[in-house]
Amino acid sequence: MNYTFQFNVVWRNFDALLEGAWLTLQLGVFAFTMGALVGLLGAAIKTYGPWPLRWLVNLYVVFITNTPALIQIYFLYFGLPEFGIRWSNEACVLIGLTLNAGAYLTMILRAGFLSVRRTEMEAGETLGMSPVQKIRYIVVPHIAKSIYPALANFFIVILVMGTSVGAVIGVDELTGQAINLSTVNYRWLEYFTVIAVMYVVLTFIASLGLALVGRWAFRVKARIF
Repeated sequence: MNYTFQFNVVWRNFDALLEGAWLTLQLGVFAFTMGALVGLLGAAIKTYGPWPLRWLVNLYVVFITNTPALIQIYFLYFGLPEFGIRWSNEACVLIGLTLNAGAYLTMILRAGFLSVRRTEMEAGETLGMSPVQKIRYIVVPHIAKSIYPALANFFIVILVMGTSVGAVIGVDELTGQAINLSTVNYRWLEYFTVIAVMYVVLTFIASLGLALVGRWAFRVKARIF
């Protein structure tokens, strides 16, 4: 192999890669947060809602979980303009990942709903709690403690690394920045070697942050990395 690595080319543009890494983390955090709200609502409907709403949630979950996130983002970016709806590429990626996360989190959070003991819900009824209050004060704390590790793994594996699909429609997250820069000087191997290491660092940061939040807010001993 006669290839000569020239990492100095990467270091000259490292600030652009850092900007892409920051955007990657932002997209992951926002998509996960909004997806968790969608998932919580979907799980509540699947557990306690009337059958027409349960049917709609099931349809949403089946469609999203059986199609690639890239196709869903493509529909938002290329399909919606045909109906007069135009969003930026970042918005399409964020909304697409949110819908994708919401479907998977609906199933994950529903498992948490079903693990709540009936006696706890009956105690809430005795205290005169509304359905929303029972979810807020009984179900959510229980879910946080019982399935927090699964939620943390979902955030890291699916969202932080899944944001790379945004590069396909021109979003300058980490992978997108690497593609843009490497097309100028054709140092593909150097750029993608560096961003591979940066993804590992991002994953470690996200894992550490989630572990600290879990231990502080929910007293869950989540694993780091």
